[in-house]
Amino acid sequence: MDKYSFLNAAHTSFFAEQYEKYLTNPDNVEPSWRAFFQGFDFGLEGSLEDMGIESDKGGTVVLSNGKKVEMPETLQKEFQVIRLIDGYRSRGHLFTETNPVRERRRYEPTLELANFGMSEKDLDTVFDAGKILGIGPAPLKEIIRYLESIYCDSIGVEYMYIRTPERIKWIQDWLSVNDNRPNFTAEEKKNILRKLNEAVSFESFLHTKYVGQKRFSLEGGESLIPALDVIIEKAADKGVKQFVVGMAHRGRLNVLTNIFGKSPKDIFSEFDGKDYEETIFDGDVKYHLGWTSKRETDSGKMVNMNIAPNPSHLETVNSIVEGISRAKQDRDHSDEISEVLPILIHGDAAFAAQGIVYETIQMARLDGYSTGGTIHIVVNNQIGFTTNYLDARSSTYCTDVGKVTLSPVLHINADDAEAVVHATTFALEYRMRYKRDIFLDLLGYRKYGHNEGDEPKFTQPLLYKSISKHKNPRDIYAEKLIAEGIIDENYVKELEENYKKELEEDLLDSRKIEKTRITPFMKDEWEGFEQVTEEVMLKPMDTTYDLTKLDQVAKSITVLSENKKFLRKLVRLVDGRHKMYFEDNKLDWAMGELLAYGSLIEEGYDVRMTGQDVERGTFSHRHAVIKTEMHEEEVVLLNEMGDNQNGKFHIYNSLLSEYAVMGFDYGYAMASPKTLTIWEAQFGDFSNGAQIIIDQYLSSAEDKWKMQNGLVLLLPHGYEGQGAEHSSARMERYLQLCAKDNMFVADVTTPANLFHLFRRQMKANFRKPLVVFTPKSLLRHPKVHSTKEEMANGGFQMVIDDAEAKASKVKTLVFCTGKFYYDLLEKKEDLKRDDVALVRVEQLFPVPAKEMRNIIKKYKNADDIVWAQEEPRNMGAWSHMLMHLDEAKEFRVASRRFYGAPAAGSSVRSKRRHTQVLDYVFDKSKDNMLIR
Repeated sequence: MDKYSFLNAAHTSFFAEQYEKYLTNPDNVEPSWRAFFQGFDFGLEGSLEDMGIESDKGGTVVLSNGKKVEMPETLQKEFQVIRLIDGYRSRGHLFTETNPVRERRRYEPTLELANFGMSEKDLDTVFDAGKILGIGPAPLKEIIRYLESIYCDSIGVEYMYIRTPERIKWIQDWLSVNDNRPNFTAEEKKNILRKLNEAVSFESFLHTKYVGQKRFSLEGGESLIPALDVIIEKAADKGVKQFVVGMAHRGRLNVLTNIFGKSPKDIFSEFDGKDYEETIFDGDVKYHLGWTSKRETDSGKMVNMNIAPNPSHLETVNSIVEGISRAKQDRDHSDEISEVLPILIHGDAAFAAQGIVYETIQMARLDGYSTGGTIHIVVNNQIGFTTNYLDARSSTYCTDVGKVTLSPVLHINADDAEAVVHATTFALEYRMRYKRDIFLDLLGYRKYGHNEGDEPKFTQPLLYKSISKHKNPRDIYAEKLIAEGIIDENYVKELEENYKKELEEDLLDSRKIEKTRITPFMKDEWEGFEQVTEEVMLKPMDTTYDLTKLDQVAKSITVLSENKKFLRKLVRLVDGRHKMYFEDNKLDWAMGELLAYGSLIEEGYDVRMTGQDVERGTFSHRHAVIKTEMHEEEVVLLNEMGDNQNGKFHIYNSLLSEYAVMGFDYGYAMASPKTLTIWEAQFGDFSNGAQIIIDQYLSSAEDKWKMQNGLVLLLPHGYEGQGAEHSSARMERYLQLCAKDNMFVADVTTPANLFHLFRRQMKANFRKPLVVFTPKSLLRHPKVHSTKEEMANGGFQMVIDDAEAKASKVKTLVFCTGKFYYDLLEKKEDLKRDDVALVRVEQLFPVPAKEMRNIIKKYKNADDIVWAQEEPRNMGAWSHMLMHLDEAKEFRVASRRFYGAPAAGSSVRSKRRHTQVLDYVFDKSKDNMLIR
């Protein structure tokens, strides 16, 4: 027992300090203390006998290893108080007053004294453990009062799982100020009331003027408006210059008007359902639209504010907003990324259930996707459409996914406006200090059904009985301020009357307007870019590049530093590229791609590429990032171009996500039209995981929201006997989405054509999404090469004619696309058929109909015109050609038969089917469609 005699000699506050450190982070405590505290904890948990520990009434504890420790009762009590403090910090959020319309669920164990080995007899005892809280030695009842105030009132705080003691300490210190209670001036309180009044009055005005129309009102969550207001005001004072906001439908119109300053007149015009000025623009419903504005804060700071447009797939906008924010940071705020603040506003049901939420949160700390911390605000209605929260998630809170990144989560009673603003201030300070995500869960309710024409009592009669009697947050807060003597009873009435008078004037003005005009989103970023039609997209474009400059770019990317040691295979690869360019003049796919990037960088454009394993490339062709052998130092030759380095090359291996990553890069391209932004799939049909981005943004955003976007998708495609998932990029899905002028789709076959395709994407004064079906086997195919002159002096060829064919001899004209051309070429050469012409359609949309018709006229002796594809008949480009080229109706089709899967799993079967198609191209009597 002598070993532990210090327990009687030292001051209890020292032990308390050590024990608190142990509870926060055991590894920070000296090993012998850690062993002691572990033994003591065993004694507190469950029955002593069950833990192999004996205890006598004199305070002697016998640990499981047989050692006895004499512990004074006062010290035992101090430890128990510390455990109580830790209990409040860890579990206090479960026992808060945060639900305005429902009883909280019951959780065990509670924070009752008995659960910590104490009783009411201890309430008046003074404990040194109070020093941990910063209140000094204090009676237990005072310690409990203090803890209740901080952790169990209108704000519940989750943070003890954070693994950084410094962050935990900072949070605890912040919470301890004013016992985690707001201390606003009278003027600040009036401002909160003013914003609440705007939120409440706006909704009641719409409810009266547009009865039964969908508006997805904010009623029940109006405290979001003062929360956003305080973020913008205080963030501007901390140096934030740009805000990028994403949210779904609920409360969007309110936020647009009362935070972003969108004229109510414009919103009323949208409610009246007037047509749009532009004939080429279809528009979208009012609660999907985006907005950009500039706002002067109360302190005179001018800030730029964007709210991203969002389709009905609620949380899709999360990754879009992060991409927009990162683009702004890279372009204008690289020295201080915290000057751009992303804010994501979620619904509780969607936040808990939508997979993109988790994917986006996992991006938060990654080099290629971090944005310096996002403030997440959940407008918690406690219901999703008609589904109760108990049926909507398995986790305790809808925000539990936020703990993935060890982020603090605050749960706030949305009826307590001051608590909401107080918690929001905390969130802002945390984000600015640590550049990390933080989550605010505003527990409120939804006054009406999912939309204003829905009857919620069908499914939640008790809840809506309670809601129908419940006062709105403005009136609750007004009563509080009246009781404090800050305002009189007429104050709110005057606020409401004045605000609604302004709305009435806007409503009258809106009804004088004949057409609705949609203001372009992020207009400044898109200065100088035009929206164009299909006719403009089909015009040739000058994509030539000076050969001397191309030589300089090639030298930059084909020479490694002699001062660094690289793997011999990498040295041979780079040396091979040097020889390929400067001696053989036979440039492969990788060189065509890298030279395109280098030429654009020299001209001042940036290039960003992300996706799974893009740095090396799934098929080990790109090697854009080269690592030294000993230290894995990353060398990016496209960023070592010396005097030619006028832009930057950003390339990042992504997390194993398609949905969020493609969304992020779509957002990036949305905010940075002068960056060639590329997302590459590991295999083409992996893009299936991002189908919502493709449908709701990529193919339709220009029609819906007047938004151009130049995102490039690289989708490996080609039938090499690797089974269903590793063959097809499902090109038919993209082609089905093609209409008028919404995007480019290409399936190119030469490095030079790829070079010019990428350059065309940036040299145009407009932006369209570009989908490229890239090859696999062609990356190293001996016939797939181009000369540097073809790159320097050529241009993008939408159709490539058969250079070897003599028109007068040709009887069979074959149109094909992509890798299949080289299979056909090999067959043609084997058969020595000079009566067959193989023509490659390199651009699938817009369909180069004029060029194809000219080809048909050229080969006027051909009485057999074939569309040949390696995909099944119900896939690939055939049906697309039928829709966009009248002559295609007369084509003979050579393809695999109709199948449910893109390709056979058996390489033998796949090869047999492939051979059958090839045979039929050259011999119409061998129709594989008749072979079973």
